Amino acid sequence: MNFVKRAGMSLRARKARTAALLGIFVVICTLLLGGFLLQGATARQEAEAQRTIGVDVTLKGEGLTPALADRLGSSPQVHRYNPRLPLEAGARGLEPLESDAPGPGGDRTGAKTPPLKTPPPLALNGVRDSGLLLPFSYGSSKITAGRGITPEDAGRGVAVVEQRLAEKNGLKAGDTLRVRSADGKRTVPLTVVGIYRDSTPDPSRWVPPHQLPGNVLYVPVRTVQRLSPGTADLAEAVFRIGSPEQAEQLHAEARRLLGGGSFDFRVNDKAYRDQVRPIQRAGTFAGLIVWLTAVAGALILGLLVMLQIRERRDELGVLLSLGEKKWKLIGQHAVEVAAVGLPAVAVAALAGHVAVQQAGDALLARQDPALSPRAGSPDTPADSSDSSDSSVMRVEPSDLGKVAGIGLGISLVSTVVPGIGILRLHPRSLLTDSE
Repeated sequence: MNFVKRAGMSLRARKARTAALLGIFVVICTLLLGGFLLQGATARQEAEAQRTIGVDVTLKGEGLTPALADRLGSSPQVHRYNPRLPLEAGARGLEPLESDAPGPGGDRTGAKTPPLKTPPPLALNGVRDSGLLLPFSYGSSKITAGRGITPEDAGRGVAVVEQRLAEKNGLKAGDTLRVRSADGKRTVPLTVVGIYRDSTPDPSRWVPPHQLPGNVLYVPVRTVQRLSPGTADLAEAVFRIGSPEQAEQLHAEARRLLGGGSFDFRVNDKAYRDQVRPIQRAGTFAGLIVWLTAVAGALILGLLVMLQIRERRDELGVLLSLGEKKWKLIGQHAVEVAAVGLPAVAVAALAGHVAVQQAGDALLARQDPALSPRAGSPDTPADSSDSSDSSVMRVEPSDLGKVAGIGLGISLVSTVVPGIGILRLHPRSLLTDSE
């Protein structure tokens, strides 16, 4: 009789043992599926966190121009970048804020001192992506109306104005203001696209108007270049990369572009480590679940098969005496275990998804903030609305294929290893022992 057919008859004849074997296989497959689903969810969440949080690298140095920042920003490891080009500018048709403290032109007693030449009252910051500015990234400055400066604003005459200056001049999003160069030769009209609030209070002592936090405007870099009398170096450039490991590559590229000049290269990966490292630990834990489940499953099933072989010595003796080959006896046990394992994969896919989802939510819930932009960022990425799906565990065909493959491997190991003892059996000794 074909050993595959005998395996089916044996499973039907031993319904209790078949049910017990099925139950064990369902538990094993459920744990395996849970491990693979958790690995997939953590991998998606880590990739999303690298895109939205990433690592900020701040570069400062002589000779760092907007053109060099653009070249560094085009590096494959850079997701976003923002050069900052400061400039003092005058105002036309706009009344800047002034310090309430007594100025250098007089004191509280009314005595007069010679007037000092003051610089232009406005402080312009030419930026490419205001969301990468430290005050906006960590919430000390927040957009209260409109939006921030984005890469799409390059070359456009737009501005983001502080709330105190906007209130004094009755400005709102969509209004137009004019700024002029320090020498008064160039005037640029700007459309207000956003209003922000800076939590920094006004200084208690007198400072020039351009040092007041309310007189700070954010505009595109090219706008500052139009008002600047010549080529100016950037105050800094911030580059957001995916992971700390990529910082070394960016450092080498910066050294190549800036030549032998000295520069300051600072890596801020605290937010990345705080949010991404726990996700990576969850992925490592999921991998450990897979390995432990595979090893433990093979040991448990191997022990059960070994006990079944001992209990079925009479059957083995009869089959061997009839001329059945020993490898077919081992194959029969392998088919019995594999036949139970395949439906266990389907049961695990149906019954295990709910339990796995609950466990995954518990493990990954505390990492959810990693999938949203940093607090106060005015320019949420267009696809960030889908980031909540990054932690959802979905049963993919590839996951089921992995579970089925490992289950088949477990069934082979758990039957072939104990089945080695069958190779040493002899029909006469088996039948004699049974008598």
